[in-house]
Amino acid sequence: MEKPLKKNDTQGKLITIEGIEGVGKSTNIAFIANLIRKKGKEVVVTREPGGTPVAESIRQVILQHYPEKMLPETEALLYYAGRFQHVKTLIQPALAQGKWVLSDRFYDASFAYQGAGRKISLSKLQALHDWVLGDFSPNLTIYLDAPPEVGLARIKSRGEPDRIEKEKIDFFENVREAYCKIAKTFPERFHVVDATQPLEKVQKDIAKILDNSVFFI
Repeated sequence: MEKPLKKNDTQGKLITIEGIEGVGKSTNIAFIANLIRKKGKEVVVTREPGGTPVAESIRQVILQHYPEKMLPETEALLYYAGRFQHVKTLIQPALAQGKWVLSDRFYDASFAYQGAGRKISLSKLQALHDWVLGDFSPNLTIYLDAPPEVGLARIKSRGEPDRIEKEKIDFFENVREAYCKIAKTFPERFHVVDATQPLEKVQKDIAKILDNSVFFI
C-alpha cells in the first residue's frame, strides 16, 4: 500500500488475521473470538474471500480449478468484488451496531497475494482499493508468520488443495515477503506473531498484543 488509511472509528472494532496457508489462522481466530467475548463484546467471525452469500459464491469462483488460466487481473477484481459486498453488507453494518468483527484475511492479502504473488502493480491495486474501500481500515491486524515450507506441510492432510494452495513455493515466499514489508510500513496497526512457536506461546503473544491495544482495554 502506498498510503496509510483511516482506521474504523465506530464503537465496534475490526480485527483482521493475516498469514499464508497453514499458519493456524482458524485455530487462533477461535481463540481471539473467545477473548473478545470475555470482554463482554459481541463478535462476528467472518472470512475473505467470502463472509456473505454473494461473497461466498465469489469465493468458489476464485478457488476452484479451471481448464483455462485465471488471469491475475481477473483474480484481483473478483477479490475486490467480494470484498465490497462483504464490507457493505456485513462488516460495516455490524460495526455500526457496536459489534466487533474478526476477519480471516482482509485487504492486506490482496497486496500480498495479487501484488507480490501475481505481480500486479501496486498502483493498479491501490486504485482499485481506493475505489472499493476508500479510507476504511482495520483497527488491528495480527499477522501469523511462518516459512512457506512449514505452512504448506501443515495443510497436506486437508485434502485436495484449492487453486491458490497449488501454487509453487516461490509464490508463497513472495507473499510472505510482502506481508513483512506491510508490517514495517504500518507498525501501529500490523503486529507480527511467530507462528512456528508452540500454540500456547503463539496465543500468549496474541493475548499480549490485544491487551496492549488501547481500544481493547
